[in-house]
Amino acid sequence: DLSKIEGIGQKVVKDLARAGITTFEELATANVDDVQNVINKAGLQMLNPEGWIDQAKLAVQGDWDGFEKLQKKLKGGRKKK
Repeated sequence: DLSKIEGIGQKVVKDLARAGITTFEELATANVDDVQNVINKAGLQMLNPEGWIDQAKLAVQGDWDGFEKLQKKLKGGRKKK
């Protein structure tokens, strides 16, 4: 369930699915520019998928502790300032 990724809501899940990204593995191996294009076309230009991909990589590895630690550093999928 991609909505477990900090910064991804149900609308983004649907937009990613339309682009063929439905699993952590697909997101983990996705090109950040391609994902950015998907969300831009959906009218969600304010989102940044880099943190999503990092979280997906940890999920694929089964590193749930690392996943949770990373999420605490993010807000909307971006590193907190």
